[in-house]
Amino acid sequence: MSLRRTSLAALLGGFLLCNAAPVLHAEEGDYTPLQVLLNLISPPRADHPVTPDQRLGPYPLLSNPAGFADGFKPGAYDQWQTIQLAPETGAICGNGSPYKFFLLRSAQTTNTVIYMEGGGACWDYGSCTGQSGIRGARNPNGIPDNYMTISNPGALLVSPFVGRLNLLDLVNLLNGEKPQLQPLKTQQWNIVYVPYCTGDIYSGDRVAVYPDPSGQHEPLVWHHNGLRNERAVLAWLKDHLPRPGQMLSTGCSAGGTGSLTNYAARRKDMGSPRSFLLDDSGPIFSAPAGGSPANYPSEPLFAQIRQAWGLDDANGPLSTLQHYLPGFDRSDMGSIYPALSAEFPADRLGHTHFWQDLNYSSYSYERFYPEIAHAPDEATKERLIHQLWAIDTNRLRQTTDGLNNFGGYFPQYRALNESHCTTIVDLRNGDIQAQHLELIDFIDNVLDGQGPVLHASEASDAADRAKPVDALYVLVNQLLSNGL
Repeated sequence: MSLRRTSLAALLGGFLLCNAAPVLHAEEGDYTPLQVLLNLISPPRADHPVTPDQRLGPYPLLSNPAGFADGFKPGAYDQWQTIQLAPETGAICGNGSPYKFFLLRSAQTTNTVIYMEGGGACWDYGSCTGQSGIRGARNPNGIPDNYMTISNPGALLVSPFVGRLNLLDLVNLLNGEKPQLQPLKTQQWNIVYVPYCTGDIYSGDRVAVYPDPSGQHEPLVWHHNGLRNERAVLAWLKDHLPRPGQMLSTGCSAGGTGSLTNYAARRKDMGSPRSFLLDDSGPIFSAPAGGSPANYPSEPLFAQIRQAWGLDDANGPLSTLQHYLPGFDRSDMGSIYPALSAEFPADRLGHTHFWQDLNYSSYSYERFYPEIAHAPDEATKERLIHQLWAIDTNRLRQTTDGLNNFGGYFPQYRALNESHCTTIVDLRNGDIQAQHLELIDFIDNVLDGQGPVLHASEASDAADRAKPVDALYVLVNQLLSNGL
């Protein structure tokens, strides 16, 4: 469930904070040219603050206390701002340190991308402390203030939804070529970057105590606090910024999963007239409680996280999700797809991942199937993982195929990051050749399409594996493998 923890700072230098380009055409949520000028003088304020009713219940929207120095500068446009949340909001990282998120504000529009960071999952001492390496949880030591600067190796700005340019444009610039901006309208929107530091796909609510198996260290007290962090971020947004005319909820890996599980509450609490979901490589597969792993390969994983993250607690995360999403079946978390489709028929929703993903799939099965954990060689391990992933993916594809407003896009393979996360680094090589589709076609269809959302799936990885070696991918994979 991780976009491998690394820094691409060497590649990102001087690139992250480019000035915003003018809005090419007005859309719902955009300001007029005159209003943009006025915004530069007097930044617009919140127009849909948290209501008294929203401050009640098991997961209330709680704001920073009056006078708390959260770091927000209303007129600091087109630069990353670090926003700190007070303990009174319920927000906290897994290790107990303060929770922060990051804002890139635009004077041109109310439209907003809420991007949830990827980065693994944890449910024991090794994975929550970071001792498990790339298969553990992201940011076990909390979030530094300079997280979104090129000097900090924690920031992974490799998504076209984050920042004003994407990594491919930087490579073109370094090669003396003209930037090829991807035609994504969201690149000039306000961007809320939600970092990940709780190991529970933004969905848990439990303080766990994990003993050190070696007995050399004190037990780890870990806050699986993802859901409360999400609620605190929403409260801050509502109390400080105008309501988005359009809102995209997205993220890759664990961030994609978090975008999916939090969509219903976020959608209703933010109240945006137009709303979109794009879950990149964070599937929640069907796995009925007590179901057979032979039929539902993710069942052992879900049994583990239900307990570890407090998902089934009374008035806990799954109960709250069902409150916002009545069609959701708590006994089968994979029911979230048809439930979202039915609850928000006017929204455009999408999911994408590779059939040959070897990252999220390893999280899902490796630690739960002895024949995989103790496979005699890597080739056997990968084959067994892919067999289970194919069962789960095929069922999810059949589910999305039956939904008009929830599209599924399933390419086969990309020689980057274990075929994990379709939207990182660039938008190339997520193509489905048999249908003459590129990944950008699916994204544009979700954001701008009419009628049913696009459904597409690739049957063979032969064409993908026959592609020429991509020097950029080789470099990125090398950085990833070195843990940089």
